[in-house]
Amino acid sequence: MKFEYDIIVVGGGHAGCEAAAAAAKMGCSTLLITMDMTKFAQMSCNPAVGGVAKGQIVREIDALGGQMGLITDRCTLQFRMLNRSKGPAMWSPRAQCDKSRFSEQWRRTLENIPNLYLWQDAVTELIINDQKVEGVMTRMGVRFNARAVILTAGTFLEGLMHVGRRQAEGGRAGDAASHGLSAQLASLGFEVGRMKTGTPARIDGRSVRFDLLTPQPGDEHPCKFSYDPDSKPVSDQLPCYLVYTSPEVHAILRTGFADSPLFNGTIKGIGPRYCPSIEDKLRTFADKNEHQLFLEPEGRDSHEYYLNGFSSSLPFEVQVAALQRIKGFENVHLYRSGYAIEYDYFPPTQLYHSLETKLISGLFFAGQVNGTTGYEEAGAQGLMAGINAVLKLRGEEPLVLRRDESYIGVLIDDLVTKGVDEPYRMFTSRAEYRILLRQDNADLRLTPIGHQIGLADDRRYQNMVEKKSAVESLISFVRHQSITPADLETYLKTIDSTPLTQGRKLYDVILRNKVTIEGLSAAVPVLQNFITEHRISEEAIEEAEIQIKYHGYIERERHMADKMTRLENISIRPDFNFNALHSLSIEARQKLTRIRPATIGQASRIPGVSPADINVLLVYFGR
Repeated sequence: MKFEYDIIVVGGGHAGCEAAAAAAKMGCSTLLITMDMTKFAQMSCNPAVGGVAKGQIVREIDALGGQMGLITDRCTLQFRMLNRSKGPAMWSPRAQCDKSRFSEQWRRTLENIPNLYLWQDAVTELIINDQKVEGVMTRMGVRFNARAVILTAGTFLEGLMHVGRRQAEGGRAGDAASHGLSAQLASLGFEVGRMKTGTPARIDGRSVRFDLLTPQPGDEHPCKFSYDPDSKPVSDQLPCYLVYTSPEVHAILRTGFADSPLFNGTIKGIGPRYCPSIEDKLRTFADKNEHQLFLEPEGRDSHEYYLNGFSSSLPFEVQVAALQRIKGFENVHLYRSGYAIEYDYFPPTQLYHSLETKLISGLFFAGQVNGTTGYEEAGAQGLMAGINAVLKLRGEEPLVLRRDESYIGVLIDDLVTKGVDEPYRMFTSRAEYRILLRQDNADLRLTPIGHQIGLADDRRYQNMVEKKSAVESLISFVRHQSITPADLETYLKTIDSTPLTQGRKLYDVILRNKVTIEGLSAAVPVLQNFITEHRISEEAIEEAEIQIKYHGYIERERHMADKMTRLENISIRPDFNFNALHSLSIEARQKLTRIRPATIGQASRIPGVSPADINVLLVYFGR
């Protein structure tokens, strides 16, 4: 047994697992401490990965060399590519997962990574000397030393669960809360806040009349998350189901409002705006007679179902009575009630972009302790914290992804620059350059970076190189290959497209609406032969088609991003005295002093810092 490590990760949730895996794979001796080794990356809420913008984040985690995409593909029950009717910048993969298998696969993965060690215990104290972290103390009285510590405690710090007027300590149902760390960090000067989230009741599928519900199948041709060619799409999908509330259901729910901890002042924490409880929905959308809910399976060999959209902390009896008025749920049996949970977090403006804390050297925060919500946001932060902890120990510059490079870069920049006043959830609308940050090209954007730092292996890098080469060769081929009107007469008729009046390059034909490379290849043998001879994959074909159809938009956005990048290259000294610049507004001086931006680009995104203030900084630091 060893007690000295390079890096210690506190917490075995989605952030902790990604952090520990990355640190160990990059060569550091790493210890992951968790309170329960049967619940690695536990899906405490919805057992699903991805969704709008979240799916892009998982693709980015995978492209960098993280694990979430690979493990999701092994555990998928149903796959859907959301927003297919919109442009590719909005396409977002989502997978319903087998909750138990997901944790099992994470444990199997972690236990087989060299340099990674596991310890089941609770951390009660960080060992800090001279503003530098040196290790941790556990509840069992064991001291572990390390040169860096990554705190990923999720919802466990002073966790308190609510059902009606009843309260119980816990980080989630069935698990104890974590005590001591919040108070210690507050005593060290950290600002500590309080947030709230919630989850719905879990339903026994044997008590549901599925014949009365509306099935929601997965995609006919499901995709997958990981770019690894050995990872395969799900072959046997399970359906989800649509159900609806009613005025009768709403009336029963309202009878519990007086006992709701959300409404009677019991809960002080701030809840997620974009994942409201059912009682929040009734109050916010009082004019609606029904709300859509999704009944989703939690496992392939389980009867447990998750009722998406029915998160609640109302009294148990009210939850049951309301559910029994939903069509198909007349005889419903619950595995457990819904509940709300309050927990401590640390406003993320106290972090550098590396996710290292500004107050304590070598201490990193990742996940819900930074005020985010969602497995994907947590996993991304964990991955970056693990990477940057290793780079710090190597004496190298931190890896800071730009906003035009990744959704992960948008996420972290939003957190450390703007802070949070409610649980942060990623959306495509948060990214200025979402045409550049598509789910299809995450490997082209990020795998070279993952390979350079030693996280994405040679095989993964070579796969990316081959895909990039295939895309470029296909685009070059269609750009130079001509076609006659007669060659496409039948195909264009089938898609109601105007016939050609003269010869055209295939590239120009692909620009047309409804025209696809797949459809063209069936009509143009020379194109099909090229694809076959060069073994161009479906993924590369789709990538080439997107680059062709959206070339103008992509180039315009790249030009905009390049202009903004110039501001990112103008650095601001860490010790610069903003109060000495009297040309700045008072609010700007206060915000800049508190956030301490590293560049003028970051300063421009701080709420309260105006364009006029940025011009003052530009004049001072030189355009």
